[in-house]
Amino acid sequence: METSIRRMLAKSIWAQALTEEQLARVETEVVSRKIPAGGYVCRKGDAVTHWIGVHEGLLKMSSVSPEGKTVSFAGMANGGWLGEGSLLKDEPRKYDVVALRESELLYMPKATYIWLLDNSIPFNRFLVTQLNERLALFISLVEYDRMLEPDARVARCLAALFNPYLNPGIGLNLQISQEEVGNLSGTSRQRANQALQVLEKAGLLKVDYGSITINDLEGLRQFPG
Repeated sequence: METSIRRMLAKSIWAQALTEEQLARVETEVVSRKIPAGGYVCRKGDAVTHWIGVHEGLLKMSSVSPEGKTVSFAGMANGGWLGEGSLLKDEPRKYDVVALRESELLYMPKATYIWLLDNSIPFNRFLVTQLNERLALFISLVEYDRMLEPDARVARCLAALFNPYLNPGIGLNLQISQEEVGNLSGTSRQRANQALQVLEKAGLLKVDYGSITINDLEGLRQFPG
């Protein structure tokens, strides 16, 4: 199991910068779990006891407004980690995280996370960058949720998955269904399909059965340009 955990950790940018001693401790204290499609990884209001990483799978961070509307914040894919802010502030979870497909996750105990903060300068640098990237992502999400039409929302949502710090383990070919695209972007599967056709005609991506290949990542980020 320890060797398997180390292989999983290899997808994470921060793990590559640890000393052998630090990595060995992390390897023994991190555990893996499988979450079924539709299962909750964590719920709003839960105590935050772990930093959570995605080895394989696709997660959605969301919350329900007082009016009962589900607001999607972001997708998390291979190599991504979540919950660093809540661990630092020692407060209950502020959002739900749901597995959109069966996912294998890594759970780092809070004590291990704090120990790395106290003992690894590269780990701290990674967290500063990750928090900055997360802030920029959420600012852009607020913009496209309020101001952009569905085609652009789908484009920006897909582009956000290809952040080298937030989701470093995925390439430009993404195994994702149209239903999952709709879930992540807050649109129906049918509307997501229409948006993907528009983006494909614009030459920004190619849609295949169960997958999307990105041809122009910067174009997706700027769509409609």
